[in-house]
Amino acid sequence: MSWEGQQAPDFRLPDQDGNEHSLADYRGQTVLLYFYPRDNTPGCTVEAQQFRDRLEELQAHGVQVLGVSRDTVKSHRKFADKESLNFPILADPEHEVLKAYNLLKEKTMFGKPALGVNRESFLIDEQGVIRRHYAKVKPEAHVDEILQDLEATTSS
Repeated sequence: MSWEGQQAPDFRLPDQDGNEHSLADYRGQTVLLYFYPRDNTPGCTVEAQQFRDRLEELQAHGVQVLGVSRDTVKSHRKFADKESLNFPILADPEHEVLKAYNLLKEKTMFGKPALGVNRESFLIDEQGVIRRHYAKVKPEAHVDEILQDLEATTSS
């Protein structure tokens, strides 16, 4: 399914501090909604560190970063503290938002089928429309890719 040009599914989820966030709360802003498999895993940590370290560059383009995983608020609090995260990470332990964005996939873990989370991101415009869907995310290069897209949009 091509997400680009589609209205982004709204949601309401708590962040690492227990504060509720809805996509509708960010109308009028560009949102980078990124989904990741688990707190404190190597790829997810690198990705979160990249967003943390380059948040000002993204904010210079008017972008609000929101991370989402199926971990709990408590797990997110520990992860955010350990990595000094400076943006909200949202807890979706019931998988409601993951299902809405079609990001729960059957994967093989240790030779057995298991439900896993795809690492994907969505750049959502001020009206809540998905402008860019990043389906194959490389954690160490993702912020560069997003910034290149934002630069291209600004210069065109």
